[in-house]
Amino acid sequence: MEIDLPDVIAEVKAAFERYETALVTNDVAVLGELFRNDPRTLRYGIGENLYGYEAISGFRAARSPVGLSRCTAKTVITSYGRDTAVASTLFYRETAPGKVGRQMQTWIRFPEGWRVVAAHVSIIDESKET
Repeated sequence: MEIDLPDVIAEVKAAFERYETALVTNDVAVLGELFRNDPRTLRYGIGENLYGYEAISGFRAARSPVGLSRCTAKTVITSYGRDTAVASTLFYRETAPGKVGRQMQTWIRFPEGWRVVAAHVSIIDESKET
């Protein structure tokens, strides 16, 4: 298996950046597009466990667009072959001083493009190691 193929990394990076823009601008349509429309897709959030695309899209539609701005750091994208990648990043919000968010997404290439099939988001106290 080939790991970290440059063209695959570039594709997933573009999809990840599109996701990040959609997240902070609350573009629910793009967020919905980038998650795989499948009952097996899941997202463990800061305060919710969402099983299936319908639960994830329902959460996105009901979420307040206030306070979504953030900056990311230490983003790592690793590809495994041509059709699987994991994107991991830290994020910081001005509204949460002293905290660091962590986000991991599993991306799979489908005929319609790269889609998130699993995501995990959490927030911890910031330490000197982050």
